[in-house]
Amino acid sequence: MSFKEKISRRNFLEKASLMASLPLFPKFSQINFPVPAKINNTKQRNVLLLISDDHGLDQLGYLGNKSVRTPNLDSMAEQGVTFTNAFCVAATCSASRGSILSGLFPHQNGQYGHQHNWHHFSYLPYVKSLPYLLKQNGYRTGLIGKLHVAPDKQLPFDFRVTGKQIMGNRDVKTMADKAGEFFNGNREQPFFLLVGYSDPHRSASGWSKMKNVENFSGFGNEKKYPGIATQKFSPDRVHVPDFLPDIPETRGELADQYQAIQRLDLGIGMILNELKKSGRFEDTLVIYLSDNGIPFPGAKTTLYDSGVRLPMIVMSPTLSKRNFINQALVSYVDLVPTILEWTQSPVPKYSLPGKSFLSILNEKQPKGWDEVYFSHIFHEITMYYPMRGVRTRRFKYIKNLFPELEFPFATDLFISKTWQGILKRSSAMMGKRKVSNYLHRPAEELYDLENDPAESINLAQNPAYAGILEKMRTKVQKMREQTDDHWLINDNYRANKLLYEKIKDLD
Repeated sequence: MSFKEKISRRNFLEKASLMASLPLFPKFSQINFPVPAKINNTKQRNVLLLISDDHGLDQLGYLGNKSVRTPNLDSMAEQGVTFTNAFCVAATCSASRGSILSGLFPHQNGQYGHQHNWHHFSYLPYVKSLPYLLKQNGYRTGLIGKLHVAPDKQLPFDFRVTGKQIMGNRDVKTMADKAGEFFNGNREQPFFLLVGYSDPHRSASGWSKMKNVENFSGFGNEKKYPGIATQKFSPDRVHVPDFLPDIPETRGELADQYQAIQRLDLGIGMILNELKKSGRFEDTLVIYLSDNGIPFPGAKTTLYDSGVRLPMIVMSPTLSKRNFINQALVSYVDLVPTILEWTQSPVPKYSLPGKSFLSILNEKQPKGWDEVYFSHIFHEITMYYPMRGVRTRRFKYIKNLFPELEFPFATDLFISKTWQGILKRSSAMMGKRKVSNYLHRPAEELYDLENDPAESINLAQNPAYAGILEKMRTKVQKMREQTDDHWLINDNYRANKLLYEKIKDLD
């Protein structure tokens, strides 16, 4: 039985009408936020945002994966609420984090792709980030670990611990110690702390034999980390998702990734203990999430559920119910509105596309939370493949703006033992999806998630789904227009193709 089937049997997925929705993109800046019901006005409303790197939804023990061990995340879920339909807007590190911290889609905020090295993407000057807005409201802001968004002047953190100080953001014990230092500093101010883990991302191990290609063959497990006991996992016992081939290379890499997940989980437990020891736990909204899907072909960098449907756990002092599943479809652009409402902080002058989910934390099947939108442009600078999309409870629509391009590979995915194993075998299939369909995509993709959760059967050309296709296409077009998507100019290029595609060079 697959993980997706297990979720379905637990009734985690609400069967809802395709068209049931609230008006698209309310003018968030005009909303007056109520004071959270169970927080005294004299109490602080702190925020601890925990972001892992490349952790998949099917890699949590309490959601059915009996091979991986995540007792601390399981405990978080017992004390809070799990959103099993939480989605990033782009399955790539910087673009996803850029949306998390701005509340805007990548095509709006300028963080189109990776921030570091020669990729060099960053926020547009007008963007007011979450730490900026909270700082304007008297908050002490902190960053421990990975940020991967630029520029620093638009992300003002009073407290920073990154990089070599914490072994590339994998020394989870030191990260927790530094968090304890932050929690106990300047207690008169409310705080916002962002903790960015590198686990369970692949680790760079120098350069490969390929020109300009780093070797991402491991998961940082070769090092010894303070206070962390090494725990290895058997490749024979890992859960192989339905979008990956069940070959030794895949199983071996998943086993290595599980070890990084176990280290991440230990770090989560340590940092929550520091928060409790500080006496500020009861005044703190705690959110755990992953930035994008697992670092394997078929997940990360795609708009398939394997890339964008991710873990998200929320613990809040206002929760009247705990240890339950919230089935709302929430987007990472909803995080800024939620945190601004929680902290009673000023909103930016421009409109935000998301909406706060604070009022639905205690609901299992809230109405009006039935669709989410996606916007992918780059991963690395060499990976230009712009996509837009929408997902409802039953259907997924993806618009590939340049289908004539071959789908590009992230460096760590191409160099991975899994993809190299596929190439070595000249495999025709990646799990339930054809390799050829993964590499070469049509202008439009439409999937019936109820009958095809693997998203392997494209219905865009099926006449029986013409009505659904048009509705989904219209939704995406409306989103793009309302969010001023500069890539709309591409729609005009069809005139060039129609006029010149059959004319040959006569010279």
